[in-house]
Amino acid sequence: MPPKRTTPKGYEHGRELRKNPSPAEQKLWARLRNRQINGVKFRRRHAIGNYVPDFCSPKAKLIIELDGSQHLEQEEYDEERTKYLASQGYQVIRFWNNDVMNNMENVLLAITQTLEAKHRDDER
Repeated sequence: MPPKRTTPKGYEHGRELRKNPSPAEQKLWARLRNRQINGVKFRRRHAIGNYVPDFCSPKAKLIIELDGSQHLEQEEYDEERTKYLASQGYQVIRFWNNDVMNNMENVLLAITQTLEAKHRDDER
C-alpha cells in the first residue's frame, strides 16, 4: 500500500480552504475544472504532506500556485514549499493574482505549454 499523501489534519485544512477561494482562484478554477486544458484533471486545494497547493494535477504532477502581495514577504516559505513538492515529483508553476485577473489568456497559454513540455518529457 502506498504511503498517504497527507494527514487527516491536512485533508481537513484543504477542505476548509476550498470553502473560501480568492477571486483569482475562482476565476482560474472556472478554466481548469472539468479537464478543459489538454484533458488534464486538476483538483483544488489538494493536500500533499503539510502543504495545500492552490491547484494540483496528480496525474500530470503539476501544481499551480497563485500569489498575492503577501508572497513578497514569505519568499523563504514558498521556496521551502516548492522544494518539498518537487521532492514529491511535482513541478510548481506560479502566477500573480493580478495576471490571472487581467491576463488570463497568457496564464492559460503558460499552463498549456508546461503540460505539453511535461508530456514530451514523459514520452522520452
